[in-house]
Amino acid sequence: MTITRRAFGAGLAAAGAAAALPAQADSPADWNTYYGPEVEDHGKVYRATNLARVDRQWHRQLVTYSSNEPQGTVVVDTRNHFLYVIFENQTALRYGVGVGREGFQWFGRAAVTRRAVWPDWTPPPEMLKRRPDLPRHMVGGPDNPMGARALYLSRDGRDTGYRLHGTNEPWSIGQDGSSGCIRMLTEDIMDLYGRCPIGTNVLVLRHLGSGDAT
Repeated sequence: MTITRRAFGAGLAAAGAAAALPAQADSPADWNTYYGPEVEDHGKVYRATNLARVDRQWHRQLVTYSSNEPQGTVVVDTRNHFLYVIFENQTALRYGVGVGREGFQWFGRAAVTRRAVWPDWTPPPEMLKRRPDLPRHMVGGPDNPMGARALYLSRDGRDTGYRLHGTNEPWSIGQDGSSGCIRMLTEDIMDLYGRCPIGTNVLVLRHLGSGDAT
């Protein structure tokens, strides 16, 4: 599906500010089973993901994937909740992701223009006006809904307000529950962070395919 520049811009105006809020998903009754032992990373102690509790389709894996995008491009299939890093020979590394709920979804091309380890989170003023209960600033750490890593996306030199980031809610992978950002398991966002330098191209599709968004 072709995504026009006008459609992408309209989506940013409607939902861009809200996308900065990584909305929390409802916790299942057995939420504690999604976590493993404590691990230290960059001075932060967090609980590893218990991958045995996560459906295998959401596990990171090498797959056959046909795409016209250059190697190294990140392609997000929001409908099927997968993120791909394009490899050679029609293959890709696939991750399971959580995506934006209805009304907060976005599609189009962008680029990684900033990267952060255990990112802070500061809600914008317009969001605080709608949600005065939110913290004014949240320091990065295992309790921060942005997770262990964040890749910040821009288009035409403008911050889109959307991120690829971690989550402290492993059960949200495979769901439409975020405020527009693409959320990943802690171990997966760490892996993706190491593969995506500044300038990495990102293509977010409406459905699975090679995509020729503009």
